[in-house]
Amino acid sequence: MRALLFAAAAVFEIGGCYLVWQALRLGQVWYWAPAVVLLGLFAWCLALTGTDSAGRIFAVYGGIYIAASVIFMVMVERVRADIWDIAGVLICLLGAAVIYFGPRGA
Repeated sequence: MRALLFAAAAVFEIGGCYLVWQALRLGQVWYWAPAVVLLGLFAWCLALTGTDSAGRIFAVYGGIYIAASVIFMVMVERVRADIWDIAGVLICLLGAAVIYFGPRGA
């Protein structure tokens, strides 16, 4: 369930941010309303993850966001990922996994 929330959060955040970026670039005022809705849904998804620390879940989500952003770059913007994009994603996902799965001491 948590994986679906992270995936949905990534879609909503990237969609909302992309609409803001497009609104500013193209001067399209009507992009702002759906952008705000998508960004609200993004925050709602992260809040539903049910963790004990917002900061920890934001850090874990950061790795997922970076991976989703590169996927967006490749799939939507049609920009080819290079070795540095892939290496960066793998490093970030490794860091997110350490935070998420690491033992919690007393």
